[in-house]
Parts: sequence; structure tokens; C-alpha cells
Amino acid sequence: MAVYRTVVVGTDGSDSSFAAVDRAAGVAADAGATLVVVCAYYPASKHDVDRAQDELGEESYQVVGSAPAEDTLQSARDRAAKAGAKNVETVALKGEPVEALRKVVHERSADLLVVGNRGLNTLAGRILGSVPSEVARKSGVDVLIVHTT
Repeated sequence: MAVYRTVVVGTDGSDSSFAAVDRAAGVAADAGATLVVVCAYYPASKHDVDRAQDELGEESYQVVGSAPAEDTLQSARDRAAKAGAKNVETVALKGEPVEALRKVVHERSADLLVVGNRGLNTLAGRILGSVPSEVARKSGVDVLIVHTT
């Protein structure tokens, strides 16, 4: 079995993505690997975020500005440390999640990418694609899709 040196995990602040962070932290801890937590976002004003959250309801975890991305990453870092990860780094990137994850995997020479399965078995995910399915196809490294929903 391969020993992982760098594990990348994506989070958007949802409970589902935090479950993936927990699993990635455990894998990184067991392997003695660096864990890199990534949050992709689009900058938004507080007014725009509040309005979108009112309209989106439970899907509002997808709407963040730059400050909430930092809050999300701090929460993920705390969870990862609690799960045993020793070397945790965080990255906030503007843009789409799949491209952000691919970029970090490439830049950090990661050998494992961890994502939750949210959206994988939805109709929209099947038609439009989902983060888990897209990164599994495009990342070029081992991908662990954690059952989080």
C-alpha cells in the first residue's frame, strides 16, 4: 500500500465536508502526512451573502465571502488537529471547487485527495456533474470519496 505524504481535502463549511476533513485528518495522522485543507469561494458582500442564504435555505453553505472562507478553514483546522493531524495547512482560493482542488493537488504534489460524496447521487449531480465525480475523473491522484450524506 502507498504511503501518503500530502493529503488534500476540500471543505465548503457544510457538515458533509467537515466529515471528509475528519476522515482526511485521520488518514494524514496515520501516514504522518501533511494535510492541506482547501476552501474555494467567490468573494461576496455581506448583503449578497445574507440575501442568497435567505433564498437558498439548507443549500446556503455554498455561499461564502472571503471572511467566511477563513472561518471555515479555521474550523476545519481545529477539527483536523482534534482528529490527530499534526501538520495542517489551509488554502483559500477564489473560484470553482474542482479547479481549486486540482490546482492545490498539483502545486503541493499531493498523492491523495479527499472529498465528501455530497451531490454524487443527486439528479443535478448526474446531469451537471458533482465535485466528487469531477475530481475523481480529473485529479490524476488517488481520490477518497467519503460517505458523508
